[in-house]
Amino acid sequence: MTSQGQSLNSTLDDNCQVNFRGTLLTIDSYLGDQDVERLKFLCRDSIASKNLEKCGSALDIFDYLMAEERLSEEDPFFLAELLYIIKQKVLLRHLRYTKEQVEHWLPGRRKVSPFRNLLYELSEDISSENLKSMIFLLRESIPKVQMTSLSFLAYLEKQDKIAEDNLTLLEDLCKKIVPNLMRKIDKYKREKASQVVASSVAKETESLHQGEKELFSRSDINQLLGALPETAVYRMDRKHRGLCVVVNNHSFTSLSKRPGTNKDAECLRRVFQWLGFSVHIYVNVTKDRLEEVLQQFQTHPGHADADCFVFCVLTHGKFGAVYSSDGDLIPIRQIMSHFTAQQCPALAHKPKLFFIQACQGEEIQPSVSIEADAVNPEHVPPSLQDSVPVEADFLLGLATVPGYVSFRHVEEGSWYIQSLYNHLKDLVPRQEDILSILTAVNDDVSRQADKRGKKKQMPQPAFTLRKKVVFPVPQGELLL
Repeated sequence: MTSQGQSLNSTLDDNCQVNFRGTLLTIDSYLGDQDVERLKFLCRDSIASKNLEKCGSALDIFDYLMAEERLSEEDPFFLAELLYIIKQKVLLRHLRYTKEQVEHWLPGRRKVSPFRNLLYELSEDISSENLKSMIFLLRESIPKVQMTSLSFLAYLEKQDKIAEDNLTLLEDLCKKIVPNLMRKIDKYKREKASQVVASSVAKETESLHQGEKELFSRSDINQLLGALPETAVYRMDRKHRGLCVVVNNHSFTSLSKRPGTNKDAECLRRVFQWLGFSVHIYVNVTKDRLEEVLQQFQTHPGHADADCFVFCVLTHGKFGAVYSSDGDLIPIRQIMSHFTAQQCPALAHKPKLFFIQACQGEEIQPSVSIEADAVNPEHVPPSLQDSVPVEADFLLGLATVPGYVSFRHVEEGSWYIQSLYNHLKDLVPRQEDILSILTAVNDDVSRQADKRGKKKQMPQPAFTLRKKVVFPVPQGELLL
């Protein structure tokens, strides 16, 4: 590069730096002393204590954050998070964020720790009278100086009287003086326990790759991950949402046709395209062709910049397996195993969602317009979890619980896929996570069966997800 070009680039960089500092100066002009105190408290984990003590303004805080490379023109999100927490949301526009955008990105990008957030939220609800009472109880160990609720909590933390793993003193104070704050503390403890479980699952995955003994059984993992923390959400901000594969078997060489399945396939294509996925549909797939499709997507380069992967199968089946169009029975676990972190490294730590519309048990007598997707039923099915790889980040959504059939209308499509379609389009805009959506699907499908006077059908998910799967709200309307 010529010296003239280097000089031009340097000038542009300087101008950008000046413009960003001008933005910070504008934000500082709107912040008062209380705001500065709040920012200092929220930055206790990001700026050294001796430096925080020197900060007399928001500009001082901004300088230290930039020096620590926690704030820059390229990535001002940490400041956006801080402004959002201290309820200065109107200032977000100076960073070119909206309140909704910050709320959307916060679960996956937050920098303020759950413990720091807890203390800040508690401080907001501790009145001056409550504070006086707390100080009175601890008078012998608290200096006789003017304190706010934030400086009081900061002092307790500095003296090691409270910490993220030691809330005993804080719980005692709240129980005696502000009992309603205990629910926030209890929520924090539940979420922290869930994060410990998630960490253990990740360690289990690593140890299993090394051939070590399992830390948890598969059923233990499902049970412990039942209450996922609100703050743990899979990333959904990469270049692509991901690939969605739909295997749609309508005609078979030796089994009955599945009228209505094309309606399901079209609904899946429509809703997952709406969610940002690139959808690929394969019709009447033989065993050999399925293996080719699995190999193709196992090594697909699109996974590298993707957030997620979805694989749907519409076919006949029996427990733990699905039928190819040429009548071969293929274990669901075999399909899913192509996308483990070991077999498909590009999908490591990313959610992999599988939806299976096929019977999983005994066939029952169909009515005129209702058919059962069952062939050669199993009377004593094994554990559902045996279908899911012993690895984190998988979800398997089955149309029915073990031992039962799933229903498909010959014109309107299957109860399960149609319900999944309707609840995705209704609940994704409300920022519901996928497990909450599948719970609503369970309720809907079971009610459909009751209304139609048939034997109850109840879908069932099995999963080893470590976080919540929350799809970003699509900008456009779902085309009907």
